[in-house]
Amino acid sequence: MGLVWAMSDTIFSKIIRNEIPAHRIYEDDFVIAILDIGPLSEGHALVIPKEPAATIDELSDDHAAAVGRVLPRITRAIKKVTGATAVNILQNNGAAAGQAVDHVHFHIIPRFPDRAEEGLAFGWKPGDLSQEGALELGKQIKRLL
Repeated sequence: MGLVWAMSDTIFSKIIRNEIPAHRIYEDDFVIAILDIGPLSEGHALVIPKEPAATIDELSDDHAAAVGRVLPRITRAIKKVTGATAVNILQNNGAAAGQAVDHVHFHIIPRFPDRAEEGLAFGWKPGDLSQEGALELGKQIKRLL
């Protein structure tokens, strides 16, 4: 895997290789978790697979499973330490989705009822999905899985 790591040069790859410092809160063979240096709220952390995949669809099953195993555990610890009553788990893929670093990462953003205006804000504008459109779209997706 050394050659793959040498080709990836994002800030997260440099943190993984210990080339730049970070406040690590978790690490194993597949994943690291660090405190975000520009937190949206107290305890805002990033969970980062060590594999240098830019987006989640490029991530291997092993690294995706490793993230899935530790994300709930890290979230529980952050909630307990900060007293947060809720969290947003955010993961952006590609510039059009708001991804700023081309390395898969998950944000754990603690939320507090008395600080609802803090940090993260988003709107949700649902569209329409017809029965026919859902059947066709679902069929096409299932075929690829």
